[in-house]
Amino acid sequence: MLQKILAWFIHINPNTKRQFWKWWYNTFAKRTQSSDFKFMNYGYHADGFNPPLEESDENERYPIHLYHHVAAQIDLTGKTVLEVGSGRGGGASYVTRYLNPMSYVGIDISESAVDLCNKIHHLENLSFQVGDSENIPFKDGRFDVILNVESSHCYGDMDQFMEEVTRVLKPGGHFLWCDLRPINILEKLNTQFAESGMDSIQINNITDNIIIALEKMSDGRRAGIKENVPKFIRKVFESYAGVKGSKMYDSFINGDLIYLCATLKKVN
Repeated sequence: MLQKILAWFIHINPNTKRQFWKWWYNTFAKRTQSSDFKFMNYGYHADGFNPPLEESDENERYPIHLYHHVAAQIDLTGKTVLEVGSGRGGGASYVTRYLNPMSYVGIDISESAVDLCNKIHHLENLSFQVGDSENIPFKDGRFDVILNVESSHCYGDMDQFMEEVTRVLKPGGHFLWCDLRPINILEKLNTQFAESGMDSIQINNITDNIIIALEKMSDGRRAGIKENVPKFIRKVFESYAGVKGSKMYDSFINGDLIYLCATLKKVN
């Protein structure tokens, strides 16, 4: 019942949706301050896909896989990168350390998440600041690459976000994206990409890869939720985390939800 109430509230209007997710991520960041928990995104698994990791990164291998799969669509060496929706900063830290961008900036609407990132991530070419996906706080043509991992489903206005992405990308710059969507609005998403002013290089369905990773991650995430979350709201958190048997996981299994990965390029 609580999940149904939250779903109704989120979709009253775009501003309500945006404000809810801002509250949710602020609350989540404040409640879970552990520096060992750096990723909130789902994971990715594929046969033969096994990028080498330092021992300290092994416990988050599958969420790292997702970042690697999306970010490595192009060579980031020497590039200026902006991540919109950087969360707890684990992906930003991974990409900065392993994929060699010249600089990496993470922005997030959650002040608490940004504060946490600045406490636990300390790399010379990595920074975090508060920023709105629908009003990105940078000048036109600032970045070579914009990365957006499992964040855009929270935005109030996807069209406005795409306009902002196009604005702050340099000519020839790339937009690297992945996220979940209800299958019944897939056509709308394709239209939003087509009308963004960028060319689509590829759009791939990676739902099966997400499902396998969720299964591999479920026991650990369920245990973490049991340890940190009051019993009355655990089911909501389990669904949010996509653990096996949750409503979110079942929606991937039955085809109501699809998970996509896309690479777009700004031509001029």
